[in-house]
Amino acid sequence: MPDHQPYDCLIVGAGPAGLVAGIYLRRFHRRICIVDAGASRALRIPKTHNYPGFPDGVVGVELLQRLREQLDGCGGAVEPRRIEQLQAPGEDGCFVARSAGRDIRSRTVLLATGVEDIEPELQGIEAVRGRGLLRYCPICDGTEFTGRRIGVLGSGAHGVREAVFIRNYSAEVSLLCLSPQDEPDEAGRRQLRENQVKLACGPFAKVADTIEGAATVFAADGGAFAFDVLYAALGTRVRAELAAQVGAARDAAGCLTVDRHQCTSVAGLYAAGDVVSSLDQLVVAGGQAAIAASAIHNSLPAGRPAD
Repeated sequence: MPDHQPYDCLIVGAGPAGLVAGIYLRRFHRRICIVDAGASRALRIPKTHNYPGFPDGVVGVELLQRLREQLDGCGGAVEPRRIEQLQAPGEDGCFVARSAGRDIRSRTVLLATGVEDIEPELQGIEAVRGRGLLRYCPICDGTEFTGRRIGVLGSGAHGVREAVFIRNYSAEVSLLCLSPQDEPDEAGRRQLRENQVKLACGPFAKVADTIEGAATVFAADGGAFAFDVLYAALGTRVRAELAAQVGAARDAAGCLTVDRHQCTSVAGLYAAGDVVSSLDQLVVAGGQAAIAASAIHNSLPAGRPAD
């Protein structure tokens, strides 16, 4: 059934960007609806020391819980729900978001849907991730592995860039290409040599964590490569399907392009966090959310405190 009164803003995604935006909008006394499908990338952060205000680091689950508690204190809440379709505003000026058994009408929409990491297809990778030996963001936690043995599970030019970046932290960096089609071209190989990054080409069969705490990658020919940590550098899949349904512009990587107010090419449709073409960082997501929420508030008719 459709909601009788439209919301001021529908926020899709309750990761750091969506929650920060929700906090801001509730403090503006805006009527909002936050829905989340339960797949925030932040849930997989073992611990980050790169987020301001947490000198001892913070686990992703804890950070999201703290943000939800703050949202709750502002009178907001998160509804577990997946949005399946988004329609551009009609004659009433409202977007319509369709979910199982419910249509949600809202004057504005903020997409904080993020991205999904492309996972290495290796037997045993889940167990290694569970031990905190598989990482995704060297900007976030590369410094914790300074001087350690670092393996980059990468593909093509993207894998080369990641391995060269990580070389800043350690002299023992190797790029592992999982299949022949992932191997870098000659320019990439030259860049690896110039930066003293080792190259190992697959196919690789499996990965295992050992008693010594190392992650060992086993090649199909029987070779083995041991590392203190692995980084996945296979790219991401951008969760921008809803934006595409209403014709929002995207860049070559599929990320949404926005203006200085975080508004997409579709009036009333905003975006923040990893789904946007920008630096994928928690602090950036929070800043974008604050900008978007303020712009959304200012774009709407004057509000008032809820009765």
